[in-house]
Formats: sequence, C-alpha cells, structure tokens
Amino acid sequence: MNFFIGILRQNPAIVLFLTVGLGFLLGKLRYRNFSLGPVTAVLIVAIFVGQLGISLSGQIKTVFFMLFLFAVGYSVGPKFFRSLKGMGLRQVLFAVIMSSCCFGSVFLMAWLMGYNKGETVGMFSGSQTCSALLAVGGDAISNSNVADNLKKSMIDILPVCYAVTYVFGTLGTVIILGTIGPMMLGGLDKVKLEAARLEAAMNEASWKSDPVNINALRTVAFRTFRVEKPYFMNGHSVHTVEEYLRAMGKVLYIDRIRRPDGSVEIPTPQTMVRQGDTVVVCGRREYLIQNTGLLGPEVDDSELLEYPVERIPVLVTSRKVDGHTVAQLRDHPSMRGIMIEELQSKKELEEVTPQTVIHRGDTLVLVGRKEVLREVSNQIGVLDVPTTKTDIMFVGLAIFIGAFLGAIPLIVDGIPLSFGVSGGSLIGGLVFGWLRTRRPTIGYIPQPALWLMNNLGLNTFIAVIGIDAAPTFVQGLHQVGWGLLGVGAVATMIPLFIGLLLGRYVFRFNPALTLGCCAGTRTCTAALGAVQENIGSNLPTMGYTVTYAVSNVLLVIWGIITVALI
Repeated sequence: MNFFIGILRQNPAIVLFLTVGLGFLLGKLRYRNFSLGPVTAVLIVAIFVGQLGISLSGQIKTVFFMLFLFAVGYSVGPKFFRSLKGMGLRQVLFAVIMSSCCFGSVFLMAWLMGYNKGETVGMFSGSQTCSALLAVGGDAISNSNVADNLKKSMIDILPVCYAVTYVFGTLGTVIILGTIGPMMLGGLDKVKLEAARLEAAMNEASWKSDPVNINALRTVAFRTFRVEKPYFMNGHSVHTVEEYLRAMGKVLYIDRIRRPDGSVEIPTPQTMVRQGDTVVVCGRREYLIQNTGLLGPEVDDSELLEYPVERIPVLVTSRKVDGHTVAQLRDHPSMRGIMIEELQSKKELEEVTPQTVIHRGDTLVLVGRKEVLREVSNQIGVLDVPTTKTDIMFVGLAIFIGAFLGAIPLIVDGIPLSFGVSGGSLIGGLVFGWLRTRRPTIGYIPQPALWLMNNLGLNTFIAVIGIDAAPTFVQGLHQVGWGLLGVGAVATMIPLFIGLLLGRYVFRFNPALTLGCCAGTRTCTAALGAVQENIGSNLPTMGYTVTYAVSNVLLVIWGIITVALI
C-alpha cells in the first residue's frame, strides 16, 4: 500500500484518472431506483482520495471547468437567446429573491450561533458555494472597524470555515437538486416528460442527439421500379420521363438504371428508358407514395440501391437564389437529381412547399449524389459538410474571448465585480453557439466531442475540488468543531427548498428550468451537471445561465453587507 501511495504522490496527475474512473464506476451502481450518478460519486471518491495528501494544480481545475461551461453554453446558445424573450426577466427576479434567501439563511444561522465576521463570511462562501466571496470578504474585513488583532484571527479562520461548509455546500446541493428536487417537482418521470415537451416545442428534441435513435420519418426516399407500362415500349429519354412525371404533379428523378442484361448506368437527361429496365426513382416522400403504377411495379433490388448519396446543409449566399421559391429553384437545370429535404430559416425550421420563399442566410438541406451536390452547392452558397473534426480554432478563440472579457472587473463603489473566467467561458459558449446557427460554416463541434468536453470537463473539475478540499476539510473540523458543518448544511438547504417551491408554485417554471435556476442562484455548476445527467436533458442550462450571472454578482454584494451587519 505504501508503494502504491508513493507512486500516486510522485505522479499526482494520474490520481485524476483514478478518481474520475472510480467515480463513474460508483455512479453506475444502482439500488432499486436510486443511484448516486457520476457527479456525486466522483466528488465522494475525490474526498476519500484527497486524504492521501496529494496536491493538484488549481489551473487544471480551471481549464476543465472552462471547457465544461463552454460546452454547455455552446449546446444551448440558440435556445437561450430565444428563451430570454419569454422568461429572462422572470429568471432575473427569481435570482434576486433566491440570493436574498441565501443571505437570510446565513445571517440567521450566524446570529443564532454568535459567529464573528470571519466565521460568517467563511460559512457564507462555503455553504452557498460562492468562492469569489473569499477574497472580497477578506478585503471587507480588513477595511472594517475591528481591532487589528481580531482582524487577523477573523481572516485566518475564514478559509477554514469555507472548507468545512463547502463540501456539503457542493455535495448537498448536488443531492438535493439531482435527487430530491425532481421528487418535489412531481417525480423524476414527470420532470423528464416536461423537459422533453419543452424541447420538442423548441424544435430541439433530445432524442435526436442520441445516436441510438433514428428518425422514422424519411423526407427524401429512393425506391426501385420495373418499367413495364406500354408508354415505354419504344423508349423515352430520362428528361421526357421526368417531365411526364412532373406534368402529373410529381417532382421525381431517375437516378440509376439497370438494363435487362444486368448492366447498371448512371443516366443523363438523354439516356433512354425502355420496357424491362429497372430504375431508381428518388424524390420527396409525398411524391413517391403517389407513384405506384406510373412506371410499373415496385421491386426489391437492394444491389441497385447500394450506392452513396450525401445529405448536406448549404448556407444560401447567392443573390441569384435570394427571393426565389422552392419551385423556381427546382426548375433550374442544375438541380436535376437534387432534393430539398429541409429549409432552416433564420427563425425556425420551415416546412418545404413549392411556394416556400428562399432568402440569403437560410440553410437548405440537400440530398443527392456527391458529384452533383458539390457543383450545385457552389452556385447556391457555401457548403457545410458534416465532419468528425472539431473546429479547434473556433473553440480556442471563443473560450479566450469569453474568459478574457469575463475577467475584466467592473468597480462598483470600490467593490470589484466580474463574471470571472468561468462565467466568461459560459457566456462565450452561449454567444458563439448562437453565432454558429447564423454562420454554419464556422465553429462545428461534433456531438461526441461536445459530450466529452461536457462530462470530462465537469467531473475533472469536481475531482480536483474534492482532492484539494479533503485535507483542509478534516483539519477544519478539528479546529472549529462539527457544529459548523451542521450549521452550514442548514444554511445550504433552506434556500434550495425555498427555490424549488418558488419555481413550482409561484413562478411556475418548467420543472427542468426550476432545477437549473436553483443551481444557477447557488453558482453550483456541479449540481447543474448532476441534474442534466439525471433527467437526460441540457434544458436546465437555460435556467442556470441567467440566474448564475445575476447571483454571481448579488452573492458577493450580500457578502459585503454581511460583514457590515455582523
């Protein structure tokens, strides 16, 4: 065991992987309907591993935390800015009330226990997980009208009280919001259902992001028919056949032909179609289901259908396309064999009809053979080919810009206020995630990469917190006693339960948003991760973002007021 511990102390970086791995293992264990989940489990494992006295760089925590916040911001950016129109001000009001409750619960417990300024501010910052208050609170005590010898003892006890109360401040918030919160809001199943309904209403159904799921609706289809109608006895060109189908109101294309001798051709408009041929007919589903009998019987020719086609979005930039209808674009000779599956306007996903008007800035989802698609897309606008590669330039600069602006303090009455690099990363993710929907040629991040940034970023951050806080937590218990742990726990729980009741009965938020708002007003990102993991949705981030930004400022201000009042 000494040899094992010695290796870990000599190589502290590998402790992170041990902690995260064991945390996810513990988080998978389930007793009936209860499981800790990875976030809570990683924190518990980290506290035990931290007893080994291993020190990790605080910059590791910051880097992974920024990755996590950027990822969640990028994921919900478009939904977030849409939500501000309807519920932004209500979330601000919720944050004001909740931060006042945080102050009230801390002040009440400190008054009942007779704590001094240092003990109170330490409990405030730890029980409400507001680390920024440590530095600001210490400066406020230094500038207060207290004897110098008392100031030193108060400032010295501040981080000890913070460490003792921070563990439950984080772990308790994770458990309450991740496990108890859904039960108070009607049950986990109801929370999941309500989250799915809201996501569906916003055209962001969560099931689409799960690679296990496929969409049963196929807007564009490819089917094979054997040509047997007498109309084809003497043969007709592909162009004539397609015009014949179009005259009947069906925009369909012949994409491949198998001759009676078994040879396969990729047709041109001049290629002849005769009786006995087997053809691949492609087009939108609504046209194909009406095609029965026009050419002949449908047949199963899987070999003829086994060829690659592409489905790619194209950002419309050409003035020649701007203002034209879908029908006018389809009539262009270069669009032969190309189907318009979707049209994403600047507002929302629109149903594609022949009368739908196309504007610059819209995104058309086109389906067809690669060689034809590439040529057409260059005439319409800019190709946005899906890829497995992450736009690292975009990620790096987005996090830098957001974090840099977040680090710039705003001095209000001598008090430095800022979002910090973490809050700036979140805002950077929101803004650049929204920008990606407006300029889809930049900033592509595949879903698997986002998942890794989200989960690895959060859980590594939690692991470092637990490992670093564990020794101080135990030492602090010996110094200030177990009473502070209980007092801090009460100060943690009171505003959380008030917030859950306010969100459900007063503000009447969607349950997922209520959980996100409560996590945001506590500036507890670990709780946000636990909630999202538990309900299987990123929707709580929409409640977290506004309340986090407001509370990040208000809790610091309440902390300064606490120093003056105690």
